[in-house]
Amino acid sequence: MSHDQSPEQLVLDKLVRMANQIATFFLSQPESVRAEGVATHINKFWEPRMRRHLFEHIDKGGEGLLPLVIQASVLIRRPEAKVGSGVGVGQDAAQGAPEGKGPSAGESLSEPSIPEGAA
Repeated sequence: MSHDQSPEQLVLDKLVRMANQIATFFLSQPESVRAEGVATHINKFWEPRMRRHLFEHIDKGGEGLLPLVIQASVLIRRPEAKVGSGVGVGQDAAQGAPEGKGPSAGESLSEPSIPEGAA
C-alpha cells in the first residue's frame, strides 16, 4: 500500500482487486454461468456500500476491472443511495442472492456462489 494514495483510492483499489479475484475464479466455470456466478457472489457477500462504490467506479468507466466484472454488473443489485441506510441488514440481507432464501430463512452466508446447474 502506498501512503501517497487517498483513503478513498485505497478502498477503490481493494474493491477492484476483490471483484477481479471473483471474476478470475469464475473464468474456470462454463461460459454460460460466469457472469451470473460473479453477480451472485457479489450480491450475496458484498454489503450495499461496497456495491455502491463498485457501481460508482463502473459508471466512471470501470478502469482496472476485468471484462467479466463489467459483463456481470447488469446482474448485480444496484443499492439505493440512501443516507444513513443500514449496511447488510434489513431487507437487503434478508433477500440474499437472487433466487436465494436469504439468511433469515436459514440460508448460510458461506454457501458456494456457483449457480445451480453449473456443475
